[in-house]
Amino acid sequence: MSAEATNPATPGPVAPTAPRRKARPRIDLRRLGRAALLGTTSRDRLPDAIGHVVEAHRAHYPDADLEPLRRAYVLAESSHRGQMRKSGEPYITHPLAVTLILAELGAETTTLTASLLHDTVEDTDVTLDQVREQFGEEVRYLVDGVTKLEKVDYGAAAEPETFRKMLVATGSDVRVMSIKLADRLHNMRTLGVMRPEKQARIAKVTRDVLIPLAERLGVQALKTELEDLVFAILHPEEYAHTRGLIDDNAARSDDPLAAIADEVRTVLRDADIQAEVLIRPRHFVSVHRVARKRGQLRGADFGRLLVLVNEDADCYGVLGELHTCMTPVVSEFKDFIAVPKFNLYQSLHTAVARADGQIVEVLIRTHQMHRVAEAGVVALGNPYAPPSEEQSASDGERADPTRPGWLSRLLDWQEAAPDPDTFWSTLREDLAQDREITVFRPDGGTLGLPEGATCVDAAYAQYGEDAHACMGASVNGRLATLSTVLRDGDTVQLLMGQDPASEPSREWLEHAHTPAARIAIQRWLAAHPAGADGETTVAGETGAAGAGGTTEEAGKTGEASEASGSGAHGPRNTHGTNRATAPRGPHATHAHPPAGTPLSRPASARPRSASAVVDRPGATVRLAGCCTPVPPDEVTGFSVRGGVVTVHRAECAAVAHMRSGGRAEIGVRWGDTTACRVTLVAESFGRPHLLADLTEAIALEGAEIVSATVAPPSQQRVRHTYTLQLPDAARLPALMRAMRNVPGVYDVARAQYQAPAS
Repeated sequence: MSAEATNPATPGPVAPTAPRRKARPRIDLRRLGRAALLGTTSRDRLPDAIGHVVEAHRAHYPDADLEPLRRAYVLAESSHRGQMRKSGEPYITHPLAVTLILAELGAETTTLTASLLHDTVEDTDVTLDQVREQFGEEVRYLVDGVTKLEKVDYGAAAEPETFRKMLVATGSDVRVMSIKLADRLHNMRTLGVMRPEKQARIAKVTRDVLIPLAERLGVQALKTELEDLVFAILHPEEYAHTRGLIDDNAARSDDPLAAIADEVRTVLRDADIQAEVLIRPRHFVSVHRVARKRGQLRGADFGRLLVLVNEDADCYGVLGELHTCMTPVVSEFKDFIAVPKFNLYQSLHTAVARADGQIVEVLIRTHQMHRVAEAGVVALGNPYAPPSEEQSASDGERADPTRPGWLSRLLDWQEAAPDPDTFWSTLREDLAQDREITVFRPDGGTLGLPEGATCVDAAYAQYGEDAHACMGASVNGRLATLSTVLRDGDTVQLLMGQDPASEPSREWLEHAHTPAARIAIQRWLAAHPAGADGETTVAGETGAAGAGGTTEEAGKTGEASEASGSGAHGPRNTHGTNRATAPRGPHATHAHPPAGTPLSRPASARPRSASAVVDRPGATVRLAGCCTPVPPDEVTGFSVRGGVVTVHRAECAAVAHMRSGGRAEIGVRWGDTTACRVTLVAESFGRPHLLADLTEAIALEGAEIVSATVAPPSQQRVRHTYTLQLPDAARLPALMRAMRNVPGVYDVARAQYQAPAS
């Protein structure tokens, strides 16, 4: 660990001094250093130098065994003896200060032992084997992990490959990162001795990497102080202005927060709810953000009320009383108890309005929730101990406390990323996300996603690389494209294909916002450079289809038109031949039907269709291509040019159009022939080999394809239009069911005439 530091008296950035609840006086490092050199080290007593650490540790663990701490201090002090920090204090004051930070957060004894020793292997002659012999494998592992992080200290974390190594070192036990964060906090507190440019470089890395990591791990106490220290270094003028605002507010004779806190205490006391009501001052950065958002600050803007209760149910009881007896600001309500944040945070957020118009924000949580909100993963205690009643193993983020959900996902990303730069860029984007949404799965589970995430992100969050087979989604019960942006509270059902050869689309990258999704897609594209856009298929490459203008061409091909010129839609046979229209251009790839499945036949092989008898002797009868009627459909007929009678289904939209045009209806009934020709429209999500699977399903039902048109994919959906010859009209329902059962197909319907717009 770098021994660079500063004497608190040395000129430099002024550390933030915003009032905090139960603040502990800053320890005099010189006095602590003297105690470290002169204090007793006998086995009978604890050294005076670690008295503050012991006091803080016993506040959380009254029955803790302090012997490991005593032995760790003795080894650390003797090993570092003679080493000095730049500010002149004995170097032992640094591991002592880091250990005190962790003790106050509630770290368990093993973490504190490793914290005292965290610099010994790097800066002294102590070896990892010695640490194992004296303190066990667990402490050795933590010390080794922190030692590996030393190479990324003071700015090297900006190197992508180095940061990946840091994550690997951290990933097996999150306590390694806890020690690292406490170490950085103490170094930031004592940064003033360094040159301004070096201070700025360290502060920027802290801002860009370590503060977001502290946020993800839920260690808010470290995160907020680090934010203020970075703010003081990188923005000294704005920091000084914010400090002035806080000082001016502190000098006011009236305190609206104190007044409303008393009012809240009275309300809860009358409701017989035991609660502790505290005023929680905002830290410097928070005040600065509020000032930029609201402009002129009022007294209530400088803090929030914190209500602590004993049980979860009491949180909602407090909420009900406040909303009943005071004026709530409903838009400010958020329930992070029912749906905890990704970093373990749980609390109810609300706000109440004073008579003078000031808005007071209120946080409601249990004491245990508060401990976790402040200390995050540090508050979980020993990750290898059996979970306590307060640490339910059913919580997805807590199922493996050594690797909380976000960190576990981070490790998966770094393993999957094709190169360090890709990983680093995606990580930076993820760390920049400061808001999260929660969406629900149909089974009741939840997915935590960044704000702005799409169904693509949800697919990879739930299925990993198996999401390559995702064909579409249903959001709140309605079909949605994979590009659909999700909102907090949405219910998302992902529709997955069964084809193991399924491929992601390059277009998905435009809609992927999470590292998990982007890295998985990029990894597949890198491994299959000829896939996706190289061979565009009917499989859902939605971007390549429409870009070349082929939509219009495919739309024109195979359109059915009545002899009357009504413009009915459907496959068209203008020359009396059974000609199939194959997909054009790139859409033909992978669209070949299985052997033996006919897509077209010569005209001479045209079979008989269902016969219709009209009440006009000698007239030529033609079944309309717009609705392709089949027995036993209710039908009607109309006379068109050349004495031809076209037969339509009674519900066909063309019937109303012709009636309104004054055409005379002709009675029609079905003859004895059961064979029929019908036009079906299949709507599907794109996927590889979809056309082949559909044509195979059609063939297995005994139908023959007269013509087929596949429109270019649009919004990741594909429209197929088939004119089919069936030996028996009674088999039509079974055929439609078989087509619907093809993975990716979500609807099959008879073709319908679209009336022209008036």
